[in-house]
Amino acid sequence: MSQRFTVSKSDGDRRPSDIQGEVNQLFEGDEPPTCSGAEGEAAAGDEVVVVLKGDSNPKESSPFINSSDAAAEKSQQYDGKNMALFEEEMDTSPMVSSLLSSLANYSNLPQGSKEHEEAENNEAESARKKPVKAPQLGTLMGVYLPCIQNIFGVILFLRMTWLVGIGGVIGTFIIVFICCATTMLTAISMSAIATNGVVPAGGSYYMISRSLGPEFGGAVGICFYLGTTYAGAMYILGAIELLLIYIVPKAAIFPLEGLEGAEAEAALLNNMRVYGTILLTSMATVVFVGVKYVNKLALVFLACVILSILAVYAGVIKTGVDPPEFPVCLLGNRTLVWKSFDICAKTIETANGTVTTKLWRLFCDSPFLNATCDTYFTTNNVTQIQGIPGVTSGILAENLFGTYYEKGDLVDRNNMESVANQDDVLTNSNRYVLADITSFFTLLVGIYFPSVTGIMAGSNRSGDLRDAQKSIPIGTIAAITTTSTVYMSSVILFGACIEGVVLRDKFGEGVHGNLVIGTLAWPSPWVIVIGSFFSTCGAGLQSLTGAPRLLQAIAKDGIVPALRIFGHGKANGEPTWSLLLTACICESGILIASLDAVAPILSMFFLMCYMFVNLACALQTLLRTPNWRPRFKFYHWALSFLGMSLCLTLMFLCSWYYAIVAMVIAGSIYKYIEFAGAEKEWGDGIRGLSLSAARYALMRLEEGPPHTKNWRPQLLVLVSTDAEQNVEQPRLLSLTNQLKAGKGLTIVGTALEGTFLENANQAQRAEQALRKLMETEKVKGFCQVTVSSNLRDATSHLLQASGLGGLKHNAVLVGWPRNWKQGDEHQHWRNFIELVRETTAASLALLVPKNISAFPSNGERFTEGHIDVWWIVHDGGMLMLLPFLLRQHKVWRKCKMRIFTVAQLDDNSIQMKKDLTTFLYHLRIDAMVEVVEMHDSDISAYTYEKTLVMEQRSQMLKQINLTKNEREREIQSITDSSRGSIRRKNPAAVTTQLSVTEDPPATSKEEKPEEESKSASPPVSPPAQVQLIHDNTTPASPATPATPLTPGEGAQSPGQQVQMTWTEKCDGEPAKPPGAATPEGIKDIFNMKPEWENLNQSNVRRMHTALRLNEVILKKSSEAKLVLLNMPGPPRNRTGDENYMEFLEVLTEGLNRVLLVRGGGREVITIYS
Repeated sequence: MSQRFTVSKSDGDRRPSDIQGEVNQLFEGDEPPTCSGAEGEAAAGDEVVVVLKGDSNPKESSPFINSSDAAAEKSQQYDGKNMALFEEEMDTSPMVSSLLSSLANYSNLPQGSKEHEEAENNEAESARKKPVKAPQLGTLMGVYLPCIQNIFGVILFLRMTWLVGIGGVIGTFIIVFICCATTMLTAISMSAIATNGVVPAGGSYYMISRSLGPEFGGAVGICFYLGTTYAGAMYILGAIELLLIYIVPKAAIFPLEGLEGAEAEAALLNNMRVYGTILLTSMATVVFVGVKYVNKLALVFLACVILSILAVYAGVIKTGVDPPEFPVCLLGNRTLVWKSFDICAKTIETANGTVTTKLWRLFCDSPFLNATCDTYFTTNNVTQIQGIPGVTSGILAENLFGTYYEKGDLVDRNNMESVANQDDVLTNSNRYVLADITSFFTLLVGIYFPSVTGIMAGSNRSGDLRDAQKSIPIGTIAAITTTSTVYMSSVILFGACIEGVVLRDKFGEGVHGNLVIGTLAWPSPWVIVIGSFFSTCGAGLQSLTGAPRLLQAIAKDGIVPALRIFGHGKANGEPTWSLLLTACICESGILIASLDAVAPILSMFFLMCYMFVNLACALQTLLRTPNWRPRFKFYHWALSFLGMSLCLTLMFLCSWYYAIVAMVIAGSIYKYIEFAGAEKEWGDGIRGLSLSAARYALMRLEEGPPHTKNWRPQLLVLVSTDAEQNVEQPRLLSLTNQLKAGKGLTIVGTALEGTFLENANQAQRAEQALRKLMETEKVKGFCQVTVSSNLRDATSHLLQASGLGGLKHNAVLVGWPRNWKQGDEHQHWRNFIELVRETTAASLALLVPKNISAFPSNGERFTEGHIDVWWIVHDGGMLMLLPFLLRQHKVWRKCKMRIFTVAQLDDNSIQMKKDLTTFLYHLRIDAMVEVVEMHDSDISAYTYEKTLVMEQRSQMLKQINLTKNEREREIQSITDSSRGSIRRKNPAAVTTQLSVTEDPPATSKEEKPEEESKSASPPVSPPAQVQLIHDNTTPASPATPATPLTPGEGAQSPGQQVQMTWTEKCDGEPAKPPGAATPEGIKDIFNMKPEWENLNQSNVRRMHTALRLNEVILKKSSEAKLVLLNMPGPPRNRTGDENYMEFLEVLTEGLNRVLLVRGGGREVITIYS
């Protein structure tokens, strides 16, 4: 978006470069301004035009937004002016004098005809230009008269009398009152918006888009554009109707003489289409050639409208004194078409006797008295009545109530008797005045409403007004008051002056083909006919002038990508492409060829526009945004809601199917802008509404934790970035997207090392990289970057501070530390273990995908396969819920779910399988169930050797990598830490020993990167009889879902969570080998190698369990697409952290895709509804 600033030279010694510098100083922070034309050539003119391009941020351009300039120019403002105290802010804060000076020279020209009249070609930049004059239009010329001209239109002259005749005075008055009340309420809302700051050109589009956001603004703006375009079609059809029926009937290309019924109707419509297309082409050419001619003729057209209305009032006054002679001929009670006869009588008496008239010949087969005549003609008399009896005649009582007709019905007089046989077929139908359409109350509403539109004319010219905030409310409300008074008085006066059959005669066929309202005018019907023709043509030109500029304004805003081409035009800004599209849409309305059919269409679009103007005002009032300070004080949100309700009611009253179509069009445009449009930040009310709704929802969430039925994974995804701030493991976000069937919160966070002051730009780049990747992976959520002195603290801050109120994460997704065995990566796995401890302390669930690079992207599809769940300890149901969520995504949809659980020696595996199947049935989860029996077995030599190598490496790294100071620091950090995992209620498993073993393992023959670890060959070991991790010195075995602890066995309290933990003896001495008290244990001791005797037997047991579990998992799930299993907790203290990583590595060795899961200490799935 760009803004044009026009700065006129006030004295001769100021150079254009100086003026440009002053303007630039106001706009610190934007891109360097671009002068339209060569800088050297600009010096010759009296005016410098500086085009300031907006920055990349989607914000509304404003003279208050600063832009950067040379520091030297900026500093000149402060030197010698006692402003040295503010020198530090000189790059971002202009002096008040500079700001006010630039604001005084600020000229935001309306995107109306004035801007396009001034040719501003780049080639002619060096030519001398006239200074732009300050806007001088006042309330009368700038708002009141344009509104009067736009509101009074074709409906008043062509359909108002017919509306009164069909709907009756009471019914039509109600219609007029409702429509006028709607526009008055809309004008009040519009006045409040228009006086709440400067409103550039664009009228209702600008107000709605800046109040309700680009989506609503674009949708309603296009609807307003379509309404204005179809208004042009309606005016053109009205002009052609006046031309062909009342001014030059003989000009019809398709003659109507001798045609009846459908043929006559088709001929009339074809004439309208041909002449309408010709007139549209002529008008579009005039608009294309030069708008200034249209603007100069505007006063002439306005004079025609005012003179026509004055002629009608003069005629009404004259009817009270001397009613005009406009006879109507009735046969029985039927109105005759007064075209082919001269005397309203069957026969006349002459000196030679009784002679038949031309009327006789129309209904009889010969001019003789003994001729065979039409039955109805024979049995009924011919009567001539006065078409305009006058305002004092009392005819008002007869016209109070409406008379609705079906298409083809006879227009008859209500209080007059006739002799008619109901069985007789209607003959000579073309001799009678017939109803051309089926009429009903809601149709009248749709036809009338366009006559009250046009209230935006004043706000559209806000750039030309001397004081827009004063003129727009006064002028618009005064214009609506004037026009409403004219319309309401017209309804009463027409009903009081004109005979009912004449009112219901739409085309004046019963009064010699005269325009019905013209018969009332004084001094002549031609005043109305000619005046209304020119005013209708002028209104059509105004529509063809305004609609393309409205479309161009929408296109230049860039909110609808498909319309960008229509933002371009001729060199002087004339919207050529927009005019072409407008003419094509207008032609579609002309092809409909019926004024009565086009009017409801444009009523829909205008009503939708007015509805959203009222909504915008009501929303801003109720939200009480600080910037909502209208100068117009006579508004209230209740009035706006009433106006909005009336608009919506009128839409469905006019035509329910047109209303639905209009809403579908607006809804489609809204969704298109939402998904494909440019993001704009205009401070709109919908954003304020979102903030209010979000605040309310957050306060509700604070009332308590969510119920288990409402639990869903709210993920905090921790990613790492490289030196270029690119995400190192993008597949983490792919997995996040696949897990989002729960529709929960997603926060993607990363940690940076350093201080925020020094790394602010780096943090911003990282945030942009996260947003870009989230868009690529279609992850909807938020991103957060935290900077701290070290990565450990930064990650901890993310874990603690992410989220807001009740909308916080309840699960953490973090990748497995890559290459953790390498010596220079020791800090990574230490941070990882600390993160595991912190999630446990914070009661957060933890998801750790291993081999994340092997996980599928969002574009991949598994056509078959299994998701295997190894349910070893109960974690609140996370292992059940996660596969269900994954299978909602198209990547995993075809995969089957299998659940494996472990049975101990004393468990009934058959009963366990039956219970688990029932449990899954109640959970509504489809999965295959298998119970794996694992019994105690001897520890293999391979286990001892693997444990020995692990401990030797740890001892060596302790001596090599830690200095004395580092050891002291590590010991102190361990002492001060209060973090720990949730442990079993086992008094024998209390660990008090402190050790400094947080050292990275040294490189050895066993060390492999994570990607290579899965290729290691499984060890040769005894049969798959594996024990769960537990201390044999304790009397109770670990609890499983099928074997709960009894109270006597130390059952847990409800708040505690069963987790796998590594424990050591409280005295710190190595524990005895398993089964050492038995003869088999004694035998194992004698068979042990000497170097095995000093091993920590707790580590041996852990290694043994990891190996056996891994062996069984490989046997059952080696072909699975994904394996989920419980993640054991880290040591309660920091002794042997590197051993913990080794155990996890062994546990998952050989598996392609693994998701390690730790529960958050609460149930996340339930069998209850």
